[in-house]
Amino acid sequence: MELALQSSLFEHAERRHLGDGAWIDYRSGWLEDADSLFTELHDVIPWRAERRQMYDRVLDVPRLVSFWDFAEQDAAPVPHPRLKQIRRRLNDAYAGELGEPFTTAGLCLYRDGDDSVAWHGDTIGRSSTEDTMVAIVGLGATRVFALRPRGGGKSLRLKHCHGDLLVMGGSCQRTWEHAIPKTSRPTGPRISIQFRPHDVR
Repeated sequence: MELALQSSLFEHAERRHLGDGAWIDYRSGWLEDADSLFTELHDVIPWRAERRQMYDRVLDVPRLVSFWDFAEQDAAPVPHPRLKQIRRRLNDAYAGELGEPFTTAGLCLYRDGDDSVAWHGDTIGRSSTEDTMVAIVGLGATRVFALRPRGGGKSLRLKHCHGDLLVMGGSCQRTWEHAIPKTSRPTGPRISIQFRPHDVR
């Protein structure tokens, strides 16, 4: 059975404990200048398509992506100053609890309802064995952000809206999975900005 949760069920700074050390924060309307930022990022980010091996075939990844590591000395300049500002704001809020700063920004462009990401946890690197945080800012069209326990159980379906912040923390990447499902409903483009600590993907 699926448990449907709307973003409005969360108070602005409320934390929802999921069990086994996993939790999520959902902050509705966290980013105030979301309209202009969406347009600017959509136009200036050097989006790229990826292809991935799936069983016996190589398939197009159903979204466009971009990635920055703020800690790399030789990294290309960040394409928009708001990414640095958002990272600083998140570090002010969470780095003390996390024990380290967010150091990377991964961006995904979901062009329409056919673009998606399958069930997964961000378990490449230290997050396969350690608690961590992944902070996601949503811009543009509202999409369902689904979470489910690894191994089965009730799933959560959150409406991740324009300007909302979702933070997955504790053991969430190891004990839960998340996805952006495809939708047949007409929907516009969405940009997801994911901030992670070093060696978490």
